[in-house]
Parts: sequence; C-alpha cells; structure tokens
Amino acid sequence: MLPVELPENWWRLDAALGRYRGALIGGVAFAFLSALYVVDLVSGYDRVPGDVVAAGVRLGGLGAAEAEQTLRAALAPRLTKPVELVAGTERGELDPLAAGLEVDWPATVARAMDQPVNPFTRIGSLFGDREVGVVSRVDDVRAGAALDQLGQRVGKPPVEGSVRFTGLTPVPVYPTGGHQLDLPGAVRAVADRWLAGAPVSLPVVDQPATASAADVDRLVAEVAGPAVSGPLTLVGDGARATLEPSEIAAALRFRVDGARGLVPDLDLDVVRRAVSGPLAATDRPGRDASIGFSAGALTVVPAQDGRVIDYPATFRDLGGVLSRTDGPRELTVVYQAQPARVTTEELRKVLDAGEMSTFTTGGFAADSGRNIRRAAEMINGKVVRPGQTFSLNGATNPRNAANGFVEAGIIEDGEPARGIGGGVSQVATTLFNAAYFAGMVDIEHKEHSYYISRYPVAREATVFNDVIDVKFRNDTPGAVVIRTIWTPSSLTVKLLGTKVYEVSSATGARRNQTSPDSHSSDSDSCKPSKGAPGFTATDTRTLRDLRSGEVRSETRTVTYRPSPTITCDGDDDDDEDDDDED
Repeated sequence: MLPVELPENWWRLDAALGRYRGALIGGVAFAFLSALYVVDLVSGYDRVPGDVVAAGVRLGGLGAAEAEQTLRAALAPRLTKPVELVAGTERGELDPLAAGLEVDWPATVARAMDQPVNPFTRIGSLFGDREVGVVSRVDDVRAGAALDQLGQRVGKPPVEGSVRFTGLTPVPVYPTGGHQLDLPGAVRAVADRWLAGAPVSLPVVDQPATASAADVDRLVAEVAGPAVSGPLTLVGDGARATLEPSEIAAALRFRVDGARGLVPDLDLDVVRRAVSGPLAATDRPGRDASIGFSAGALTVVPAQDGRVIDYPATFRDLGGVLSRTDGPRELTVVYQAQPARVTTEELRKVLDAGEMSTFTTGGFAADSGRNIRRAAEMINGKVVRPGQTFSLNGATNPRNAANGFVEAGIIEDGEPARGIGGGVSQVATTLFNAAYFAGMVDIEHKEHSYYISRYPVAREATVFNDVIDVKFRNDTPGAVVIRTIWTPSSLTVKLLGTKVYEVSSATGARRNQTSPDSHSSDSDSCKPSKGAPGFTATDTRTLRDLRSGEVRSETRTVTYRPSPTITCDGDDDDDEDDDDED
C-alpha cells in the first residue's frame, strides 16, 4: 500500500467537517419532526387528538360522531348518579336532575376535537393524556337552591366581640371568624366537575369579625371599666334621675358600627324603667283634638301638642360621658316635640263642612234598642283620619254585660234566639250605609245569611264577636267624624266632613228564588214564622268624584238563604218575626 500524504493543516479540515456533520444531523432531525408534525396535523384534522380524555373517557383518534357516541355510552350511568360534594368539613350529595345539570354533547365533542397548533403540545400528545372535561349546562337558580342546603350547614357566621359583666367586673368576649359557602363559585365547580367521578370540592370563603381582640381589650380598659366606676345622672327639666353602676352594667351593650367598629350602646328599655319615675313628670304627651258634646251639640275638644324625652338623642354622646372617671357624670335630657295627629283646626273644618252622608234604620225591639243605643254611644264622635281604617268591632268589643250590653233577640240558623248584644247588627247596617253613601272604601262587611225585610237588599251588614266586622277606610283628603242619633224607634248615622263623592245605589231584581223549609217546635221559647224565600240580588254603587268628575262603579252580588217556616205546637198564630238579630 502506498503511503497517503495528508495535506498540511489536515486537522483543521476534519474539525470543520465535524461541525457541518452536527448541523446536518440536527437539520435532518428537525426536518423529520416537522414532517411528522405536518403529517399529524393534516391527518388528524377530522379526528380527536390522540391524547384527549373527557371525564376520564379516552376519545383520541375518534371522529366526531364516534366520539359523541362513545362519550354518551360511558357517561350514561353518571348522569343521574348523586354527585358527592365536599365543602370544608361538611359532605353532601347533589341530585343532578334537581340541579338542572345536563351535558352539552356537541360542545363537548367540539372542545375535544380542538386541534392544538403548538408543536410541542402535539408531539407531547404522543406520550401522555390531556383531560379536557365536559361542557355542561346548569340551571343556576335550581343548582343554587340545592347547594344552599349544604351551604347552611357549612356556614358559620362570625361572632363579634363584646363585653359582658359579672357583677361590676367587665369580662371580654373575644371575636371569632366565620365562613360561608361561595355559592356562585360552588355552582361553577359543580358544572365543571360533576362527571369527573370524584367528589367535587366546593369553595368556602372566610368571614372575619369586624373588631379584633385588641379592640375588645381597649373597650374593657377605656369604656366598660370606667362606665361602672360611678353613677350617671340624667338632668331633665326640673327633675333629675340617677343610673347606678349596677343599672349601667345591666343596660350597657356593645354593637358593631360600620365606621367606628365596636361602640357602646344602652338598652333603652332598661334605662327607661330605671329613670321613668323621676323623669315621668317632665314628659307631656300630645293629645289629639276630639269631639265632645254640649247640650246634644257637637263641640271640638282642642288638641294639645306634647313634648317627650328623646332617649336616643339623649344618649348620643354616651361613650364620652361613660369613659370619664373623675368628677360628676351627667347627661342633659333631650326632648322632642310630639304634635297632635288630629288638630283642633282640622276637626273644626270637619264640623263646618257639614254632612257627607246620613242613613236611618228602625223597627227594633226594646231590648235590642238598649244594645243599639250602647253601641251607637261608643262610636259617636269617633274621628277617622285620612288613610285610617275604622272597625266597628274595634270600637265596641267586647260586647258584654260589663260594657253595658244586655241579652236580646238574635237570629240563629234562621230561628229566633237570645244572646248578649243582640241587635248590634242594626248599628252595623246603618253605619255601613252611611259609609257607603259617603264614598268610604269598603274594607270588610258581611250580609246576614237570611234577608231581614227592614234592611236594604244586598246593602246591609252584620257583626259577630271578633269574627265578622264592618270596616271602612277614609281615602278622602280630610278627617271624617261619625255622628249617631238614637231614638227608641230609630237609629241615624251621619258621616261629617268635606263631601268628595256623589254616590248613588241601584239594586237589581231578586232572582233564583228558593223555597223555605218547614218544621214545627214544641219549645217554650218557640216563635212561629211564615218563613221567606231565599234569593240572589245585585247592588251597584256609582261614585262621581266632585273634584275631577270621574265616575266609577262597584258591584256586589249577594245570595240569601230561605228563612224556614216555623210552626209552634199548640199555636196557630203564625207571625213573621225578623226584628231581632245580632
């Protein structure tokens, strides 16, 4: 073999070739991986990327339809299975159907088929799994309501700091923080992970107390301790009252103020009981104007404006006074005006205005008349302010012997009977009609079950204990005064005030008549009656507003039951008796 002669500096040429060789190998590898990336990207555009897992279900390499079918089949058992929940130390379950949870299958498949363009992600997909989850639809309202049950168990409100007293020794009560379920976050967490096959952890947020332990220690040292170091004197107009340290300790409270944190406060009920005796004489309650009677004529008893202690204003600077430990501790009592709700001028204007309406009924028995007179006395002169509702029961109950009522005739199941207060329905009917024609708002009234001939058809009323009442509301701009006039044979009710409405009544014909039943009685108290048919009738009230001319109508339909025909054994004298009723 012939010797080969190497060129001069041959080693430099070999090093250069080595460098080119490395670059060449790197370029080839890059070209190979790029080609692999392009091939993977192009070949898989209509397929789920190979590393994709949804709710633990492998979908890699599947087409859209096949992926959805596979996912539906795998997740079907989980769609109605209770979802386990964990929130703090509490555990619970959620019914997916009750929470309105559903899988959005097309959106889930679209998410799974999303092709990542990052080359490192695509190449990495050859060596691992990528969980994409499912896309869910959730009814926020239903899910929130279901999760709130767990939230109530999880929730623990913060306990604010305070100070309590053992005798006259202040004892600190330190605050503790709380927490609650983050309900919107919990709904999102359930929507994201309810099909993951594992308990869903729900977010819980802390709720710190407003004040700190240092704030409580400061209150003990600067407020609570000094507060019971001596008495507190309240100085009123011509009177003084003293709160002793034990009374201060019993009344002292601490509350959270948004701007100032924990601040001292007094239980005003405790304070009032302690000081009301000495200071009572300095209170001058207001008195409404009222109606009086002089020689049978209406007069106005003048109103009197009052002035009473304003306890909240009196104790507004409490903290500064209680923190003092030297010298006398005094608070000047603050008074506030208490004007009369019904003024003298208002009632004089009512009387000057005259009648809004008047209505009269009659035909009652003597014993019923005593009860009618008593009830009429009790409502005579009553003032109904604008917007106020008047109740006949409220003004006359209890209708018992102690209140001046006597036993009289009543109608019970269509038959005559006796009862304390019998006859007051005469007042109810007369008052109702006076209010009707004055344009008052009918709040409550009930007709008799059986028609009584001396009353207007479908425009009468009865009362019974606290169960059945006559109520009307005064919606006119001015006050209204009730005026009653009783005689042994009649009752008149007038409503006095400024007339606002012109009112008319139209009563339709009786229809749908029903025949009465008949029966006999051998009772000593039996009273014969010819009976009367039942029927239905309609009354229409038409009101014309005298201020605007506006006209409106109100219709009420009433059905009366037939009154039975009663025959008393041994008595052939039939006599209809419907005069007495409650």
